[in-house]
Amino acid sequence: MAKASAPAPRTPVYALSLREAAHRIAIGELSSEQYTRALLDRIALLEPDIRAWAWLDEKHALDSARRLDARRAAGSFLGPLHGLPIGVKDILLTRAIPTRMGSKIYDSFVPDHNAEIVDRLEAAGAFTLGKTVTTEFAFMVPNKTRNPWDLTHTPGGSSSGSAAAVACGMVAAALATQTNGSVIRPAAFCGVVGYKPGKGELSAEGVLPFSTTLDQPGVMARSVEDAAFLAARIAHSKWALSAHIMALPNPPELLACRTHAWHLASEPQRERHQLDIERLRAAGAVVEERDMPPLFNESHRVHRCIMLYEAARGARQVRAHYRDLVSDFLNKALDEGETITDSEYRSALEKRLAMKRLLSGMMEDHDAILTPPAPGEAPPIETTGDPGLCTLWTLLGVPAITIPTGLGPQGLPLGLQIIGSPGESNHLLSIAAWCERLAAFKGLL
Repeated sequence: MAKASAPAPRTPVYALSLREAAHRIAIGELSSEQYTRALLDRIALLEPDIRAWAWLDEKHALDSARRLDARRAAGSFLGPLHGLPIGVKDILLTRAIPTRMGSKIYDSFVPDHNAEIVDRLEAAGAFTLGKTVTTEFAFMVPNKTRNPWDLTHTPGGSSSGSAAAVACGMVAAALATQTNGSVIRPAAFCGVVGYKPGKGELSAEGVLPFSTTLDQPGVMARSVEDAAFLAARIAHSKWALSAHIMALPNPPELLACRTHAWHLASEPQRERHQLDIERLRAAGAVVEERDMPPLFNESHRVHRCIMLYEAARGARQVRAHYRDLVSDFLNKALDEGETITDSEYRSALEKRLAMKRLLSGMMEDHDAILTPPAPGEAPPIETTGDPGLCTLWTLLGVPAITIPTGLGPQGLPLGLQIIGSPGESNHLLSIAAWCERLAAFKGLL
């Protein structure tokens, strides 16, 4: 008589995927309070080392969960995210919850209204579990958060807390933002999925503005499926992001590009990138390898011109009163922005437009572009890492996603960045899900 196999171990509640948690709450197998308590217990265990939260109040979280449980019991089911706690980056306005922007200047700031995507989150039934740590004004000065894979390394920035919290099971998903590489890079460093839909698909209203031309909200989760599930519920009403990823009918046709920032990629990252390309080819994908046209070599200069020109003017009033509370590093960057002339700024905007046109033509015969998401494994905590491999794609406002694909020589995650055409976020998600299944990456949970 054959010996019965042991039952598969049950996934701990804190480690549930976002979609699985939503399903269990919807069918009454799990209450929001039970789920929230499991996450709070996980946070209590890990937060002293990880430091992912800028604000978290256990009573607020449990009261929110109980209120949503009561509504469900009364037959009032708000939507697909009903009862789900979500981490919210601390530059998004949250009603009656501190929003400190990573700066002492805003230590006591409590908004009276939400950012639009937080309103959409709540309308779908979710609630803010807590505010995740960001760098100062979402720029590049490291804050307190540590990488859960190795506490001596950075989680990246500026969405530091969101990436770290998702990676170690403090929360299944979190909101983030990107002005240069602040969704993609920390997600890559922490071994999670970071997804930045195309410019305008998620509203930036109520998000601390740094550069209005470049600021783009995004989400972090532990799978492409969860990232899509969350992003679809908070997308701007004029966009139709799908919460359910459609299977690709055929393997994709991809373009692996070496941009002007290719020199930033470490040897382990380059090797990982080539291994990823070969894995996709072996599964049937067509992958063409090509250098980007010379026009894109100017992308870093153009991006920096636009970003610092807009940031400096946006920060004038704050700096007039609180310059001494702004770090020397950020003050220096904003001072540089003040030297940029109106004509230089307009010229940069025109260059950006020319690059967007050229990219559209390049992608007519390809489903997506492949590049590394970061120079390599997460560097030490003294820096948030170089965002240069994300700069071009943020400048052009195209949808981008990173998936973890392996570990480097230090045992830290490496990933693959996939870029879609404007307006093709749903197709990009399908491609990313196809690539993700081939990678079969094992995270921390």
